[in-house]
Amino acid sequence: MATPIEERGTASIEPVEPAVTEAEPEQFLRASEIAERFLDNIETVVYGKRDEIKLVLTALMCGGHVLLEDVPGTAKTVLARAIAGSVVGSTTSRIQCTPDLQPTDVTGLSIFDQRSRDFEFRAGPIFTNVVLVDEINRATPKTQSALLEAMAERQVTVDGVTRALPFPFLLMATENPIEYEGTFPLPEAQLDRFFLRTALGYPSIDDEIRILEEQRYSHPLDDLGPVVSLDDVKELRATAQQVYVDEVLHRWLVELVRATRDQEAVVIGSSVRGSLALERAARAWALLDGRAYVVPEDIELLFVPVLVHRVVFTPSFVAKARASGWESAVEEFRASCFAAAPSPGSKEDPLFAHASSG
Repeated sequence: MATPIEERGTASIEPVEPAVTEAEPEQFLRASEIAERFLDNIETVVYGKRDEIKLVLTALMCGGHVLLEDVPGTAKTVLARAIAGSVVGSTTSRIQCTPDLQPTDVTGLSIFDQRSRDFEFRAGPIFTNVVLVDEINRATPKTQSALLEAMAERQVTVDGVTRALPFPFLLMATENPIEYEGTFPLPEAQLDRFFLRTALGYPSIDDEIRILEEQRYSHPLDDLGPVVSLDDVKELRATAQQVYVDEVLHRWLVELVRATRDQEAVVIGSSVRGSLALERAARAWALLDGRAYVVPEDIELLFVPVLVHRVVFTPSFVAKARASGWESAVEEFRASCFAAAPSPGSKEDPLFAHASSG
């Protein structure tokens, strides 16, 4: 059977679509068409950020959540509303975190009804399909912990009663990377619950001019219509799970995650949850890219957004990152991990050198 990559130890790796059953090509073609339609619709309101949108949809397809570390005014709320508005029947909400925000302000609470002489549950804003938790690190640890069950179990327990959250459920939390006064840093356990971390960033000059022109009298969200159904979202998830990952890539992926635990700049490396997230993200990303198989470039691209926020760095590394810039420090860490676990078939791969000398 043909595989997406040749056996490890050869001089090159050429992606070749694996053999599939007769029903599978139609399934992948339909899923690719749904994904393309989904992406194109969101891009009508969020301009020039296709890769970032793909990352968020990757989390949605994998049942994960997204941490957006970005400055204000970079279309985070617009993106959340655009995702919800693109799915028939889905809803969205926004939670503005402040130090006085209580857990019940998120989950909801039971209120005594005088007419029925009984308590009635009033659902909080967490009971929605796409929820934007703005400036999550401004909420107290008690309120942050109220989100843990929702993120991990897709359910909320209030007054001893467990209530399931709607499908799909995507939580997008934001952090301001500039202002830290009056904030409560997220604990490592909660950071690990986020499927990936990314940033939208400012638009290009052409895109910003386009925003000025199109929002002169109204907002593009006003004209945004749904283009996929809930069944389409379920189909995307099911198809992503069937994307082919070669055994060689599986082993390399695990080696790469384990390499994060052996770096001098690291106190605690990525957990096994990071290995699971990276593998699932690679499958979803490949599908969004129109492929039924994963290639090494998928894993290389997803390494930083999926794994780095799961790593606890030493104080010396953090101090160095503040002096030199976080992006350059992360790139240095990424390079050291890939040096310890080279991509299969690359010149740094020991088996590549063995095959070349033979």
